[in-house]
Amino acid sequence: MIDLHTHTNHSDGSDTPPELLRLAAEAGLTALAITDHDTFSGYEEAVLLPNPPSLELIRGIELSCRQEHRSAHLLGYFFEPPEPAFLKWLEQMRASRRDRNLRLAKRLRELGAEVDVAEAEAIGRTITGRPHFARLLVSKGYARSIDDAFRRYLSEDASAYVEWRGPTLEEGIQKICEGGGISSLAHPVRINNPWQEELIRRLSELGLNALEVFHSDHSPEDAARFLRLAARYRLGVTGGSDYHGVIKPSVRLGSVKVEPRWLEALRA
Repeated sequence: MIDLHTHTNHSDGSDTPPELLRLAAEAGLTALAITDHDTFSGYEEAVLLPNPPSLELIRGIELSCRQEHRSAHLLGYFFEPPEPAFLKWLEQMRASRRDRNLRLAKRLRELGAEVDVAEAEAIGRTITGRPHFARLLVSKGYARSIDDAFRRYLSEDASAYVEWRGPTLEEGIQKICEGGGISSLAHPVRINNPWQEELIRRLSELGLNALEVFHSDHSPEDAARFLRLAARYRLGVTGGSDYHGVIKPSVRLGSVKVEPRWLEALRA
C-alpha cells in the first residue's frame, strides 16, 4: 500500500523525517509522499537519509489556499524537481504567513493570552501556523487541548482568528502546473456539500489534475462518491492518511488503504 498525504515537524506534524521513514517501513508502505504545508524541507531532509529499498519517497506539498473566505488545500506532487519560480513563490507565501502570525500573536495578547510569535516559531520550525499557536496556548494554560485552543481562539469563527490572504485554489492549481507538478484537491469532504461537485467541475476545467478520493476523513461512501466524480471529470485519484503524528493521534500512517495503481496512473 501507499500513503500520499503525510506531514513532518517541518510543518504541522510532530514526527521528524527519520521517524516518519521508520514508521513507513514498519507499516509496510511501498511509496510515501511527504506533503508538508508550503515547504519541501521535510522531503529534502528525508531524501538524504538511508531509505528502505522497498520504499519510494515522493516529493509532495500541501498548499494552504482559500476558497471564497474559507481555507482549502491543494496537494502537489513533483516527480522531477520543481521550477525555481515555484520555489520563489513559496518563499513569498511564507513571508505573507509570517505577517499573519504577527497579527495573530497581537490579537491573542489583546485577549489576554501572553504569547509571542517567536515562541510559536520555536515549535513550528520551517512553517508556523495555527496548530503551533494552539500547542503554545495549551502549554501556557490558556487552553485545555489543541481542539479547545481552536474552538476558543483560532478557528475561523473564533475570537482571535486573523485571516491569511493565501492564494485561491485557482492560483494554486496554476502555480503547481507552472512549477512542473500534479495538483490534487485535498480532502474534498471538507467542502460544503451543496458546492462539492460544482467546485470540482469548475476546478477540473481550470487544470486540476486529480482528486483526493481516499482520506482519513472520508467514509467508504464518501470515497465511492469522489471516485465517481473523479471518473466523471477525468481526474486522477490520490489518497492518504493525512498523518500528523501526535497532533492527530487517531490517524495512523498507512491507515487509509490506497492501491499503488493510482500512483502509477498519476505518474503516467
